[in-house]
Amino acid sequence: MNFKQLIAAAAFGLASISTAVTVNAADKKVTVGYQTDALPSSVAIANGDFAKATGYQIDFRKFNSGAEIFAAIASGDVQIGYVGSSPFAATASRGLEIKAFYLSSISGIDEALVVRNGSGINTLADLKGKKLAAAPVSTDHYQLLALIKSLGLTEKDVQVFAVPQPEIVASYNRGDIDGGFVWDPALTELKKNGKVLVTSKDVADKGAPTFSAWVATSKFAADNPQFLKAYTSVISKYYASFAADKAVWGPDSDNAKALAKLLGGTADQQAAALKNLTLLTPDVQASTDWLGGGEKSGAAKILKDTATFLKSQGKVSEVLPNYGAFVTADALVNASN
Repeated sequence: MNFKQLIAAAAFGLASISTAVTVNAADKKVTVGYQTDALPSSVAIANGDFAKATGYQIDFRKFNSGAEIFAAIASGDVQIGYVGSSPFAATASRGLEIKAFYLSSISGIDEALVVRNGSGINTLADLKGKKLAAAPVSTDHYQLLALIKSLGLTEKDVQVFAVPQPEIVASYNRGDIDGGFVWDPALTELKKNGKVLVTSKDVADKGAPTFSAWVATSKFAADNPQFLKAYTSVISKYYASFAADKAVWGPDSDNAKALAKLLGGTADQQAAALKNLTLLTPDVQASTDWLGGGEKSGAAKILKDTATFLKSQGKVSEVLPNYGAFVTADALVNASN
């Protein structure tokens, strides 16, 4: 099934699921954590489509990183969150019961290492002796460390600072660091006085793939399966629209303006950021390549490989035998079986 076919299917599924959920869950509430990445589905946060489709009262809260979202999930303040695979692997390894139910994107050019003009960095070989930064325990942090290791270097050769993205931008602009591995809106800001040296896709091709996903606590997923199906239907509807009708996602579009109002930056920047995404259709996500198949799923393998690397770096103390319990394809109602 391609994205154009998904438009009709998503609309039909959304209508039927929405009716059922609204009747049974009019008084239900849930808190959802999101980040500043540009995603087509973020428009549904801005215009209330998630709440309309699910029938739940949704409290959307913006966070600076997946690590912050997982801290909120662990405390019980948040039940659903949008996170990267590195903090996901670290948190799962520590025993928090969570499940990825939808992959927002996979390694692409929407995250990248940007090096500052005048830093003296022109190739990967120039990284030795430099100062770089990434958000703590983020997919960017993981990929930056993996990149350094692939070059035969260590953190003694390259200073890596784990700081929130707003601090990365400020340090970069002051000249305190030579580069940062970041996502938007920081990515756009750093490129104003620098250049992309390597993208997330490049690092994935070197053996360190990542993904970003919507996760729910295992208890919430078990107790609210219809909510998750309705929620994923909304995401799929917006992803299908983005794939099929680029005109309604351009810099002058209402969608781009809604993203800018919600996430920051300008409509032009949001429209440009959307073009950098690598998205997967629901049927592909439900396959064993990604969320289907339990411990044999691609996502579970990425989590385990990531956790193994993080342990080698002293970031986690334990790697679980497998990570199949942390992924599920159950909510992908439009997927082909």
